[in-house]
Parts: sequence; C-alpha cells; structure tokens
Amino acid sequence: MSEANEPVFTQPGPDKVYQEYLQKGQFCIQRCNACQGHVYYPRALCSHCGSYDMAWVEPSGRGVVYAVSVINRRAEKGGPYNVVLVDLEEGPRMMSRVEGVDHNAVKIGMSVKARVDTTGEKPMVVFDQV
Repeated sequence: MSEANEPVFTQPGPDKVYQEYLQKGQFCIQRCNACQGHVYYPRALCSHCGSYDMAWVEPSGRGVVYAVSVINRRAEKGGPYNVVLVDLEEGPRMMSRVEGVDHNAVKIGMSVKARVDTTGEKPMVVFDQV
C-alpha cells in the first residue's frame, strides 16, 4: 500500500525511458518541474528536492572533463581507451569516454560535446572534443 502523496507508477521506469531515447538517437536527461534542477542518472524522483514531478529534456550536450583515466588493454582486445567524468553544462556529472582524440590527449578541463553513438551493441552517450 502506498502513501497518499506518492504517485502510482504505470509508465515504464526512468531507465527504460532513457534507453528508448538513446535508441532513437536522442540524449535526454531529466529536469525537475518543482525545483528546475537537472538530474542524471535517470530516477523516479528528484535528487535535489525529492519531487516526483520529473520531465525529459534534451541538454545542450556541452560539458567539461572533470576527471580522466586511461584503461590499458592489449592491442588484440582494442588497445587503450579513456574513461571520463564530464560535468554537463546543466549541472549533472556523467561517466563516458571522449572519442576522436588519442587517449593520452584527453585532459581535465577539456571542453566536450555529447553525441549518441549507435555503432555498438547498445547506444550510448560519448563525447567529442570541441
């Protein structure tokens, strides 16, 4: 039994909705209609104020590399690649990778722009240097 002020969820969960947007080639995050805070990773309620009133919006995609690590693997397994934390212009921080530049060239403070990469097994958000 739910509390009287809690909504009853009949729609797909936020993670499923996020994946559906990616399948369509769209990068969307949530914005709280109560406090206007942006939220990533998708969730049922706002991590800023606790409201259930969340909307899906397309962010600018602009961000700045907050942290970077290089994962070294054998050449036959694809060679080294980077893993980054990016602070989005709207506020949330997300994990991804920067493509199109050498893995050693990715630096903290680098300006990047998001795009949806649909070439892999599942679509995912990656970043390009701007």
